[in-house]
Amino acid sequence: MATTPNASTAAAPRSSKLLIGLLIGVSLLAAGAVAYVFLGPKAAAAHPTEAAKPVPEKPIFVTLEPFTVNLQGEGRAKFLHVGMALKVRGEPSKAQITEFMPELRSRALMLMSNRTADSLVSPDDKSKLAEEIRTELNRPLNADLPEQGITSVAFNTFVVQ
Repeated sequence: MATTPNASTAAAPRSSKLLIGLLIGVSLLAAGAVAYVFLGPKAAAAHPTEAAKPVPEKPIFVTLEPFTVNLQGEGRAKFLHVGMALKVRGEPSKAQITEFMPELRSRALMLMSNRTADSLVSPDDKSKLAEEIRTELNRPLNADLPEQGITSVAFNTFVVQ
């Protein structure tokens, strides 16, 4: 005698496959939620987006025409031929420097003409000179005006002969 399967035994394999599929789906969703909760904020803090990065300010430079200065020394005459650019804080500083350029060039010439050729040889000597120029040129031009707002001095020509 042949037995025929009843409806309850045929449904059992289908319902167990459905139950296993549902359990796998719920497990994947739970794993994703746990990963988001624990890794999401840390990953965002460790890797800030491009929009969160501050945009650097555009530098503003005022270029001085190159000039030549006689240096102090004994014997043979020596001179310094120098060109420089002044990095300034903003457009008001740039306008003030441009307006008072003759006086600022005079200050720079007076400062450099008191140097000897030997005091301008090493990179440290040049860095010190740049800082002294920055300090001298930043001094207020008169009692009513603020300092010029020069943040640094960059040499683009520097020849001692």
